[in-house]
Amino acid sequence: MVQISEIYTTAPTDERIPLEKKVYQTLDKLKISYERVDNDVVETMEECEEIDKALGVEIRKSIFLCNKKKTSFFLVVMPAKKALDTGMLEKKIGVSHLSFAPGELMEKYLGTKPGSASVMGLVQDEDDYVQLILDKEVADEEWFGCNPGINTSHLKMKTADLLQKFLPYIRHRAKIIEL
Repeated sequence: MVQISEIYTTAPTDERIPLEKKVYQTLDKLKISYERVDNDVVETMEECEEIDKALGVEIRKSIFLCNKKKTSFFLVVMPAKKALDTGMLEKKIGVSHLSFAPGELMEKYLGTKPGSASVMGLVQDEDDYVQLILDKEVADEEWFGCNPGINTSHLKMKTADLLQKFLPYIRHRAKIIEL
């Protein structure tokens, strides 16, 4: 059983990793309302189901991919239970030979380690190396759930705030695709 804190509506005041601090500073600066919980380390989407219940939102699956030459990077965000068909994705975005990006490149571009990939990590991608691919089903939902760059905390916000405030502020755009 995953231990989960009470729900908070403000940034944490205890010591956090730099990425997590930057995420909350950005959300607060943009006046984006959110709810958050702290939790035990979760490494699978199944472990996130208890967090889903606590926050009242599904935590989304985030997958960091790259092309064969490791020159193009993609963060794919989709429903937790949906399987990614890389062949279909390759056709839709016009990139062949997609595979999981190495952990060191995830750290370089998203500021986080494998198991903690999140759309929030794009605050680190100031040079726009990573293209965000958002499943249409996720984009159409009222609420969005993710981690703030570390899998010991999770948050809930309005999807519209993600798409219309957060992403434009960090100079990123979501390519919305039916996966």
